Amino acid sequence: MSARVLIVDDLFPNLKLLEAKLSMEYFGVVAAMSGPEALAICENGLCDIVLLDVMMPGMDGFEVCRRLKTNPATAHLPVVIVTALDEPSDRLRGLDAGADDFLTKPIDDTALFTRVRSLLRLKAVTDELRSRAMASRELGMGDPFALAAAETGQGARILLVEDRPNAADRMATALAQHHTVTIEADPHRALVAATEGGFDLALVSIDLDGSDGLRLCSQLRSLDRTRDMSLIMVGETNGMARLTRGLDFGVHDYLLRPVDRNELIARVRTQIRRRRFSETLRGAVQASIELAMTDELTGLHNRRYLDRQLVPLFGEAAAQSLGLACLILDIDRFKSINDSYGHEAGDEVLKAFADRVRQHTRGIDIVARFGGEEVVIVMPGATLVDAQAAGERIRERMESVPFLVQRGAAAITVTVSIGVAIRHAGDTSASDMLKRSDDALYRAKASGRNRVVAEAA
Repeated sequence: MSARVLIVDDLFPNLKLLEAKLSMEYFGVVAAMSGPEALAICENGLCDIVLLDVMMPGMDGFEVCRRLKTNPATAHLPVVIVTALDEPSDRLRGLDAGADDFLTKPIDDTALFTRVRSLLRLKAVTDELRSRAMASRELGMGDPFALAAAETGQGARILLVEDRPNAADRMATALAQHHTVTIEADPHRALVAATEGGFDLALVSIDLDGSDGLRLCSQLRSLDRTRDMSLIMVGETNGMARLTRGLDFGVHDYLLRPVDRNELIARVRTQIRRRRFSETLRGAVQASIELAMTDELTGLHNRRYLDRQLVPLFGEAAAQSLGLACLILDIDRFKSINDSYGHEAGDEVLKAFADRVRQHTRGIDIVARFGGEEVVIVMPGATLVDAQAAGERIRERMESVPFLVQRGAAAITVTVSIGVAIRHAGDTSASDMLKRSDDALYRAKASGRNRVVAEAA
């Protein structure tokens, strides 16, 4: 399905003209002739981008844009203000309201289509993040959309690539009130600085003396370390073809010389907000992924993660005749700890127990809470001797250092029983190995606890 463009204009001829142009470019078109109608369409998810007129009765385009950008449900929608107003103050009002761009009528079709496609590409990435971030909200981790929409767009690190000293000083001074600005005149040094400096945004003059600023933009968009950085071009009015080309390969925005101070500030703020919007959603996605595979109390992997990882590990070990060992650890008489000191103390023991286990396992080992006070360790490449030695180190560590409970008010001795097994050539699945580990654990418990027992020969 093609992208759906919402045209908002109270004049029917304007609507039909834009609809015809966009349809010729294979866009789907939705129309609204008032601000409230436009807001309803956006809130119902019926469009992908908004082309918004300003001068409408009742609610003007600036107010419509402001409401869209402050509503977490619609803040992700790109908004392009399309109007006959052409004063710098009008453009600034639109950008301050949150508009992603401001186009003046009569509209250059190439500029319009390029801008729409560029914004839609960015939205496609955001939409993927939004759909995944829904999981974090459903898991009770707060509302990432509200956090993202509240971003101010200030306090950024900005790289300004400009070889005209006066222009560089003016732009840096304008931005310095809310951001930290680094000026670099040489594009090669700028590229190095960008890959090492952790910048949020780069402003690049595409008319550098003796260099092609557009090539630098292309490099910044293609490198892993800089491809997520916001990128704004600075060019001349007669260089629109090159600016359009930059938008085509992924540059986010542009400014025309002479650069208006307020427009510079507004466009930088818009790009920083958009980048941080995506970062907030990306963080929510990562948090939900970690929550889905991590035990909340101990910070170890959970049973679901263990089950998913064991299948490919076992298959690889079987196919390549590699070692694979499994240890099941169980805290001895854990119920008595809860009965004597309380469940909060039991939780303290479990957390400390998990920390000690982590300290005595390798980075390639899988350590997961199996349930209750049981922990499973899977050791790729390990022999039975390796696994027994690892288990004995863990057992000694548990017994030798008392566990502090009741927030340090009491110290108790905790021991652990451990069952060990390895993969056998005749095993059909990892569950066979797990079963032998569990049997060994049972024997460790039955023979007095606080010991490591290997599977029966």
